[in-house]
Amino acid sequence: MESSYILDLGMALWLGILTSISPCPLATNIAAISFIGKKLENKRFVLLAGIIYMLGRTVAYTTLSAVLVTSTQFIPSVAMFLQNYMPMAIGPLLILVGGILLGLIRFSPTGGGVNSRLQKFVEKSGLFGAGILGIIFALSFCPPSAAIFFGSLFSIAMKHGSKLIMPATYGIGTALPVILFAFLLAFATNQVGKAFNKLTIFENWARKTTAVIFIIAGIYCVLKNNFNLV
Repeated sequence: MESSYILDLGMALWLGILTSISPCPLATNIAAISFIGKKLENKRFVLLAGIIYMLGRTVAYTTLSAVLVTSTQFIPSVAMFLQNYMPMAIGPLLILVGGILLGLIRFSPTGGGVNSRLQKFVEKSGLFGAGILGIIFALSFCPPSAAIFFGSLFSIAMKHGSKLIMPATYGIGTALPVILFAFLLAFATNQVGKAFNKLTIFENWARKTTAVIFIIAGIYCVLKNNFNLV
């Protein structure tokens, strides 16, 4: 396996973790697991609900990315366009994503709550509902998660023609903090607040560091691919 593929695989995992600990997705994940946990008496079932919720998110991201990659590969005009212009688009995309992660470019946040109909459905469906909730919340993109998924992960998947591995790795990355909080909610509820505070601090630094790296890499790519200056 070539080194660039391994590096991009690690980047896909990191982007998934960064997505999951961003404020909007993190709050949504904790709210979802807390809601599910209240409906299950067995603590092991709370943890299992977190795992199934995670699988739902992974399936959603993998399916969406696979559809996007496959559709672009099977439409000749799109494939030709991407082949010719993708290198020139990478730099501006990285700068755009970096700007969004730094908060320099802002959008109105989308909702991520559990509405009454969805609450009733999850209550009746139990563990199965946890998976459905994971799929729904995964596709309810907030601006930062949309920027990371469509601006970075999709580019990595297209680069390697990866319909499953890169998206699944990203999905696993989004699941790791979810599993942590599911475990804490099941077996150490009093530690949730402390973990959340520490993760919030880590997210702030991780997001800003990643954003700066993206912007620097984006500027380099623009100079190299768009202007042939380096």
